Parts: sequence; structure tokens; C-alpha cells
Amino acid sequence: MNKMDGMSMDLTGENIAQLKKLFPEAVTEGKIDFEVLKALLGGEIETRQEYYKFTWNGKEAARAYARTRSMGTLRPCVEESSGKDGAPGRFDSENLYIEGDNLEVLKLLQGPYHKRVKMIYIDPPYNTGKDFVYPDNFRDSLGNYKALTGQTDDEGKSTRANPETSGRYHTDWLNMMYPRLILARNLLTDDGVIFISIDDTEAANLRKLCDDIFGEENFGADIIWKKKTNGNNTGLIPPVHDHIFCYGKSLENINEEQFGFPASEEFLTKTYSNPDNDPRGSWTTMDLSANHKGPYFQIKNPNTGEIFFPAKGRYWVFNEEEVQKRISEGRIIFGKTGTAGPVQKVFRKEREIKRLKADSIWDEHGLNEDATIELFNLFSIAKIFDHSKPSITLQHLVNICTSKDGIILDFFSGSATTAHAVMRLNAEDGGNRKFIMVQLPEPCEEGTEAAKAGYKNICEIGKERIRRAAKKIREENSLACQNQDMGFKVFKLDTSNLLPWNPSAETLEDDLYKAIDNVLADRSTDDLLYEILLKCNLPLTLPIEKKQLGENTVYIVGMGALAICLDKTIPATIAEEIVKLRDEYAPIVPMQVVFRDTGFDDVGKANALQILKQAGFEEKSIQTI
Repeated sequence: MNKMDGMSMDLTGENIAQLKKLFPEAVTEGKIDFEVLKALLGGEIETRQEYYKFTWNGKEAARAYARTRSMGTLRPCVEESSGKDGAPGRFDSENLYIEGDNLEVLKLLQGPYHKRVKMIYIDPPYNTGKDFVYPDNFRDSLGNYKALTGQTDDEGKSTRANPETSGRYHTDWLNMMYPRLILARNLLTDDGVIFISIDDTEAANLRKLCDDIFGEENFGADIIWKKKTNGNNTGLIPPVHDHIFCYGKSLENINEEQFGFPASEEFLTKTYSNPDNDPRGSWTTMDLSANHKGPYFQIKNPNTGEIFFPAKGRYWVFNEEEVQKRISEGRIIFGKTGTAGPVQKVFRKEREIKRLKADSIWDEHGLNEDATIELFNLFSIAKIFDHSKPSITLQHLVNICTSKDGIILDFFSGSATTAHAVMRLNAEDGGNRKFIMVQLPEPCEEGTEAAKAGYKNICEIGKERIRRAAKKIREENSLACQNQDMGFKVFKLDTSNLLPWNPSAETLEDDLYKAIDNVLADRSTDDLLYEILLKCNLPLTLPIEKKQLGENTVYIVGMGALAICLDKTIPATIAEEIVKLRDEYAPIVPMQVVFRDTGFDDVGKANALQILKQAGFEEKSIQTI
């Protein structure tokens, strides 16, 4: 049995495995032979000293850190969670709210959410000189996180701004953003997209950064979002907009017909009719030509004999054979009287599955003042949170890139506007989208309205905003929300539940004694269960069932995807019971098994392993903690 090491997914190992699939000759004993790789790539290797690239001091270290493994975990917090129906203290929701440094959290999500996230939206610090609160310490990230959030007494570490007078003004910001965006890209589905809000301060650098990570060819748009009606007379030309950059994981995998706003019922009813009682339903007409290169030939009106060609600079959208076929089917007509030029007959049922393309100027999709009013209406507190986005703006973003499902991630979630937007859109269109919010629990500064109202940190505001927004949405859409999931599971970043094996000559005896049981004394069974889910690359929202098998307890995760036994005494015969459970559940993926290592004696462990292997379990799927 393999021993679980308490660390996050090995991204370097995964990258090497992928490289081995493409170039097996270049990987020997788990190491890359760069000379062989160069030979295989031929002339595609850049050897010049000077060439176009975007770089800065610390880039390589930041890139390397994105690949280092986290030794943290996410501990469930049931008492702060809300059930699907909004009931407090329930843990059945498929939405997640995670408190923690987003860099560490993103590392922990690499396994369970790899290629599972349809859309990412982030509103990161704009680097205005006042809002930079992520001084990453690559040597002790978890310790740094606890110091930042006041969980330790280390007064030498605190949240800080990044003033313009700093000699590393742009560099520090880039080093903060770079590893986070690398990890974020890994989570996107092949047709997933990311939207990033930014102002002019770092817009140019962010664009280059995203080109570097996602590729220039995957740039989708620079949405100019009008955030206010006047610029308060600041600057040479007062700014009234922010940028929202859009990048795809791979634009070639995105179905353009499904990317945009769904056509409204009002638009469809107004546009489509059925004056000739066509059995195929309501229809409208569309031009038969386009301005891109294509077929060019004459079309003869069968009723009048009149000849038609495309207008100058335009071409038919169909070839000659297809045109004749569509004329015979009545899908190309010649006006209402049959005496005009050719046009397409397009049916409503065809249009309903396509979407209206969004444009890049958003001046009617919410203002900052709308966000202020929205928060006041929820909390009855003025300025409880600064710089929040209006939920309608984010709702439009979610709407143009998702149909009615998919996971939406926001790892700079702030007041949890994205969660609000997802829930309201689901209520409006019957969708089943899920959200993952990640936020650093930055303390609310003394004297702020939030602190006066009793909120200790930003996460408390975000969680309460979701609860209140959910209640309001249910009240306004009671019928539509009957089966909607408007709850969230809360998890908090912490050190692993498992003690690392790191003996020294001076403390060897004590280390050996601790190794008898390597689970931290203050950690619960639930803590262990969810860390195991993370390490087995399974989503944190899978259902967990408790099975009592004689004197032993076995937890079944995800309808048979994983079986866990954490008892301190485990007989070898438990393996036979797990085989029966595997056959009963018949999971669609091979069942994984995890035992508490100290629950077996050596003979029992060996016998249990053999029973499972003989029943068809792969050895790599059987682990201990």
C-alpha cells in the first residue's frame, strides 16, 4: 500500500508524464533528456540571446513556485455553512466558500478540479498603491498566511500596501499574479474562459502576462466596462471605465454559436412570425450573401426568370448545389410575392439554439453605484465593502459563456458578488451552475463600517452576503427556486492533518513515538475525510455515506468512487467487505481505497492488500494515511 504524503498534486510530475506521452524518447527514468528533446523539436528551439519575450525580476522564481506542492489542507466548517435550502449548519450544498490564501488554495484544487471549471472571474488588486495585500513568502507560505490573517502572534508580518515609491512596484504585482494565473489555467475546461477586471494602472502588464500564460491566440476580448458616469475631474482625461480581459483556455474549442447572450422571448416573438403557416414554425428572412470570400454564381428566380448575383464585394453563403436544394425545400424564397431577389428563410427553432454575440463596449451593464446600492439594500449599512462590482455585470459575464451548468470560480471573491450573480441567473433561467469562492480573510480595519457592525474580516462579509442574497432571491422567485441550490460549504485553509515524517538525530525517539499515529490530535474525522478527497483528486462536493460493517466504519464517497476506513483497529477481512461494497455500488470509475496505516499490523496489511488485488483493485489505488 502506498503511504499518502499529505501534499497537494505533483504538477511537475504530471507535466513530465504528459511530456512522456508526446516524446517518450526524451524521458528516461523520470528525468527529461533535453538534448534528445532538442533533437526531436528540430528547428523550433529558440537559441538567440535576444528575442521577443515578457520578463521581469523574479519571474522564474514565481513560475517555479507555481509548481511546488502545498502541504496544507482545507478543513470543513459545518457550523458556518448553509444547506441547499438555506438552512444554517447543513453541509449538502455543491457550492464552495473557501477561506485562505488563494495561491495555496489553487494548488490544493489542482487535482480535484483539474479541467472542471467552465469560467473564472477575478477582480484582483489593481496595484493602486493601497490595495496590495499578498506579500507571498515562498519559503513558508502557510506560516505567512497565518501571520497575514492574524492567526499567529508574529508581529513582523502583516498585510501591506505596494506604494508607487517602491522600486519593485510593478514587479511585486506581477510576481503575485503570475503563479496564480498559471494555476488558474490548469483548472479551466478545454472550452473554458477567464475574465479579469483591471484598470489602466496594470492593464498593459496584465495583457502581456495573459498572452504569456494563455497564448496570444487565445485572447478573446478587451471589454470596456463603463463603471461610473463621470471621472471626478481627475487626470488629463478623467477615466470612467475599467477593462475586463477575456481569454480562453483554447479558443478553437469554444463553440462561437454558444458564446453570447441567449435570445430573449421578447426578441424572438418580435422577430419571428409565420405568415404562410409553414409547418416548420415561425421564421424570418436573412441575407443570402456575406462579405467573406465564397461561391460566386447566378441564381435564377424560378417564378420570373430574373437573374441575381451577389452585391459587389459579397459572395453567396452556400454553393450552387446547396442553393438549389434549399430552393426546392422552400428554405430560400424570393420575397413575399415570389418576384424579388433570393433570401434565406431562417426558423425560430434554429435561432433559439444560437446566441447573440456580446460586443466589447459595456455601458448598460451596471455601474459601481449600483453595487453600492445593492450592498446597502442587503445589509442596511453604508460602505460595508469598498470597490464591489454590481452583480448584474458579473451575471452578464456568466450568462455569455455558460448555458445552464458549469462551475464558476472566483479566487479574489471579495464581497462574493460572483456567487450572488450565479444564484440569481440560476433562478432566472433554471440553471444548475455551481460556484467556488476563495478569499483571504483580511481583517476589517478598526473604525470601518464593517468593523463597527461586528464583521471581523472580509470573509464574514462575503458569507453573509451570500446568505442574504439567497434569501432575497428565494423571496422574489419562490417557484423557480424550489429546487435551486443556494447554499455553500465552508472550508478553511490550514496545515495538513498529517504529521510530516522528518526525523532528526536529536529528536529521533520523540519522532518515532509520534509516528505511531501521524494524525494531529486536534483534527476530526471530517478533517481527515476531506483531506483524503483532495489527495485522491476528488471534488469536495461529492456525497459521503457512513457504513457500519461490524465493529468497523467505512465511508463511501461519490457513490463508490472511494472507500475510507480510519479505525484504529482494522482486520484484514475489511478488504472483503470493501470488495462487496465495490460490487454493490458498481462505480463508473475504479474504486480507490484508503486505510489508517496504524490500524493494521504488518500481516493484516499484507493480507488486506492481497485480497483487494485479487479482486481487481490496482495497487496504486490502495493507500494509507
